[in-house]
Amino acid sequence: MDKKSPMTPKWLEQPEEHDYPAAMSYLELLWEPQKVRAVVAALKSEPMGSFKAKDIFRASGLSLLGVSNSHVEKNRDKVAADKALSPLLLVRDGANARVIVADGYHRLCAVYGIDEDALIPCKIV
Repeated sequence: MDKKSPMTPKWLEQPEEHDYPAAMSYLELLWEPQKVRAVVAALKSEPMGSFKAKDIFRASGLSLLGVSNSHVEKNRDKVAADKALSPLLLVRDGANARVIVADGYHRLCAVYGIDEDALIPCKIV
């Protein structure tokens, strides 16, 4: 991680429309379709919030993907080119005391590699 990196992530004001079906596809591996539809509908209507990259990682329990991952590299290239990234879609999983990154894992990894303290906009339910 390069704390002196001139790259500063820019973000879209809202998640892109295609992020919701992507979140649905992932969440359907975890839950029944009816629950997934309700969660995704809630995400769509939820206002934007933000959390530090390092806190999202801690709460999710996920491993950090390195820049050798092509999707992470693509997102780092977007940041370097001053292109805005789509906010993350997060779901609180109280039963397992963690946060599920329903969409945006590669964006999270890319931004964390640039600045672990970066505030990442997201919707969370």
